[in-house]
Amino acid sequence: MTYLLALDQGTSSSRSILFDHLGNIITSAQQEFTQHFPLAGWVEHDAQEIWQSQLATIHQVLKQTQLQAQDIAAIGITNQRETTVVWHRKTGKPICRAIVWQDRRTADWCDDLRQQGYGKTIQEKTGLLLDPYFSATKVAWILRHIPNARELAENGELAFGTVDSWLAYQLSEHRLHVTDVTNASRTMLWNIHTQQWDAELLNLFDIPHQLLPEVHPSCHHFGHTHLFGKPIPIAGIAGDQQSALFGQACFNSGMAKNTYGTGCFTLLQTGGFCSQSQHGLITTAACQVNQHPQYALEGSVFVGGAVVQWLRDQLHLAPTAKAIGELAASVEDSDGVVFVPAFTGLGAPYWDANARGAILGLHRGSSAAHIARAAIEAIAFQTAELLFAMQKDSPIPIIELRVDGGAASNDALLQFQADLLGIPVIRPKIIETTALGVAYLAGLQTGIYSAPEECAALWQEQQRFLPQISRTEAANRLENWKNAVSRLLSTN
Repeated sequence: MTYLLALDQGTSSSRSILFDHLGNIITSAQQEFTQHFPLAGWVEHDAQEIWQSQLATIHQVLKQTQLQAQDIAAIGITNQRETTVVWHRKTGKPICRAIVWQDRRTADWCDDLRQQGYGKTIQEKTGLLLDPYFSATKVAWILRHIPNARELAENGELAFGTVDSWLAYQLSEHRLHVTDVTNASRTMLWNIHTQQWDAELLNLFDIPHQLLPEVHPSCHHFGHTHLFGKPIPIAGIAGDQQSALFGQACFNSGMAKNTYGTGCFTLLQTGGFCSQSQHGLITTAACQVNQHPQYALEGSVFVGGAVVQWLRDQLHLAPTAKAIGELAASVEDSDGVVFVPAFTGLGAPYWDANARGAILGLHRGSSAAHIARAAIEAIAFQTAELLFAMQKDSPIPIIELRVDGGAASNDALLQFQADLLGIPVIRPKIIETTALGVAYLAGLQTGIYSAPEECAALWQEQQRFLPQISRTEAANRLENWKNAVSRLLSTN
């Protein structure tokens, strides 16, 4: 039997998932790690804790299956994107905590750069909107604020990487400093047209080139890990959302997926066409299996499933995420309550780093169940706005939405999503498509699969949710949501 090991390093936990050659999950292990919020709008992780949690899940998978290193054909790495790690090349120690993709500490600087007219240049080169979400200003902040960081970086003594780079570095016992095109395209330093680190942008953000990793296609022999006995090739790397697009077998232009994770991320495959959005979306690199670049339109929601985590941990509405879902399902609707979870600003299509969350429409009859229901509905509302923006940008009609991620197991959420969109929402048999995508990439590189079409043939539908309300009612609900959002925008 041939096995593929996917390392799925997310925002709140690290997971290892073992797949067979048919894409079936054999076993998995998961470990949460600490979230640090030192100041309002700041979000940090301990990169060493990330690595230790990921390593622990690998050992757990091997123990559960009693497999040896020689039983695993390849490892694939998929990761939370944009999160920024800077470490000493010699010691392997980070010079500070990782700055997480949700972090907004550089929002004012981004505003200043936008006012100076750099937004257009950045979008034309990178496909991205000028926002603290992406890695460039995080790296620059570290170089400005951590003692001696600038000098060490210019001397070539430091390395920058997104979390995939950090894991590859650790797995290879400090030999590899690499990334793939999908992660590079999220840094706001990678020119998606020339497929190179952009000298003009490096100069703008004052980031030394020697900090940066080597960039390869997502399907590539990056190196080996020897940590588990015999060497195992690291044969696939992709940012989590592009990996999910690949795992959902969205290989043809016009196919779309949404991942319901800590945030929500909707991607529309555009193939070899690099489309620049006119409706608040970004252009990003899709998984690349050869030397031919692939692209996607993407909309990012910063707080998706994290709103359920917030209800559990901060408001203590229920002890588990599952119990929050059950509480939300205990009422037919939110009874007029609208929850806009802009805890770290608003992503697409608003891109307002200074917006803040609110619960609106409360009355004496409002209950914890109504608030929970409004939170679940907020996930669907935010996703719907992304799909409608994509449809405006795309000449190809979006006829269905494939979904995955933890919250995709919530039937009520997916039904509400279909009601809002007016198209089928389809949940696959394996909703761990983020991990599955990078397993496919590793399998393609090592010859387990001959072509992406072979992976597509393995994709199976588990349940299809069809719209059950009129388009008029759906439009009214969405308009009510937009009115609530408009009251929270910082430009008001």
